[in-house]
Amino acid sequence: MSISSALQTGVSGLKANSTAVGGISENIANANTVGYRRGFAQMVTTTAGNSGGGSGVLSVVANEMMDINQAGGLISTTSATDMAIGGNGFFIVSVNPNDTVQTNYALTRAGSFLPDKDGFLQNAAGYYLAGFPYDSSGQLGNVDRSSYASMETVNIGNITLSAAQTTEMEITGNLPSQDTGLATPGAPFETSSEFFTGLGESQRISFSWQPTTNANEWDVTVRDHTGADLGSMTVTFTDSGAMSGAPESYTNITSVATAPSAFSFDAATGMATITVDNGTTPQTLTISMGEPGTFTGITQFAGDFSQSFDRDGSSVGELIRTEINENGTLFGVFDNGMRRPLYEIPVGVVDNPNGLIEQKGNAYSLSGETGAFAALRANSGSTGSINAGALEGSNVDIAQEMTDLIRVQRAFSTNAKVITTVDDMMEETTRLKR
Repeated sequence: MSISSALQTGVSGLKANSTAVGGISENIANANTVGYRRGFAQMVTTTAGNSGGGSGVLSVVANEMMDINQAGGLISTTSATDMAIGGNGFFIVSVNPNDTVQTNYALTRAGSFLPDKDGFLQNAAGYYLAGFPYDSSGQLGNVDRSSYASMETVNIGNITLSAAQTTEMEITGNLPSQDTGLATPGAPFETSSEFFTGLGESQRISFSWQPTTNANEWDVTVRDHTGADLGSMTVTFTDSGAMSGAPESYTNITSVATAPSAFSFDAATGMATITVDNGTTPQTLTISMGEPGTFTGITQFAGDFSQSFDRDGSSVGELIRTEINENGTLFGVFDNGMRRPLYEIPVGVVDNPNGLIEQKGNAYSLSGETGAFAALRANSGSTGSINAGALEGSNVDIAQEMTDLIRVQRAFSTNAKVITTVDDMMEETTRLKR
């Protein structure tokens, strides 16, 4: 290697280590940036050959890379829409809400999302969170997980849950066996259950449970929202054996409803069907009291009276808060007591994360080196789980960066010394002519 070649090698060393210092300074500056992935410079030897076939000039360049696979630590927050991925994968974000341009989508680990003025979830870098929307029945349907086409921007602003008419009701509880078979039975136990009309109006169905003079026997009367009797039946309970306390039979089924109201009862299934005159089209409900020989509905044991009702339907509801589980399902909790899935927040995975192209704002775009892309359900297979109320910190280790800074600074100084030494040698060579 000639003196001039040594000078070129020293210059390449200065350039390469300057690049490394720049990367270290970026890491230190972003030590507290949410979801930041540290960069590093990998030194690679290059050889500039010559036409004579002799040895060329050995120099060095710095190839800048990212440490994408190493996760940062989790930081607890008080915001329900802050999220961190525990494990493999990225959040999928877009430049604009409901963006239709595929190249405007990116991947990020920065999960500091808050609703903007229109309710769209946006992180601190300005990217909008993408997800798969659930329909009004709580179904996700068929979605394309190999592209961004089925995604929408997650919106939690001004969401209203429409009223749903009650169609089914189930009664569970216990009737006190010691109250039956008395010469003078006590007063009936009166209960009622709320139900909702098609307009979301709350009304009530009433039940009267009268113990009879016969042991383990009760007369049940059903009344509509106006207090008018619809029908009645007698339920007898088993008093011994394995099925003690379960309904044995339903008898004396009687309808006293006035059309268009109606009442019927299936003794084999323990299912009442009633029609309530509360609108232009009367409302029909099915009420399960418990099939004979089972313990799924009403039972009779010694003890206290208890009864609860489970029914579908709801009034109009306004969103009051959101909840996100580890599978990435974002639920809406409404002021009418309903809880419904709104979005699935998928986790984006690629075959080669190190092939991602870095974008501004802690985001990465796909390239030909990343391999196949998929938007998968969180906490399934190899994908990470979603931790709500937390953020992922930077994966920068300040101690490591400072150590690297000292090492690179020494290499830079040594290369500078090579240049000054070569300069002295060239000056000495020039003096040979004098």
